[in-house]
Amino acid sequence: MKELNVRQANDLLDVMEEIYQNAITIIASQILATEWYKLISNPFAAYALLDRLLHNSHRIKLTR
Repeated sequence: MKELNVRQANDLLDVMEEIYQNAITIIASQILATEWYKLISNPFAAYALLDRLLHNSHRIKLTR
């Protein structure tokens, strides 16, 4: 994942708003969720997006 600009962050937040608590969402990343804040240039969108992604989430950490 590379840094999201303001428009990309807002677009992703719009998608998450549409499906929040209405659909199952699976996201896979090599970057820890706590590090995502650094990759989203709009701090308000970052907080809102991660709030929706992590609320009631089930995280599975894979290791070798």
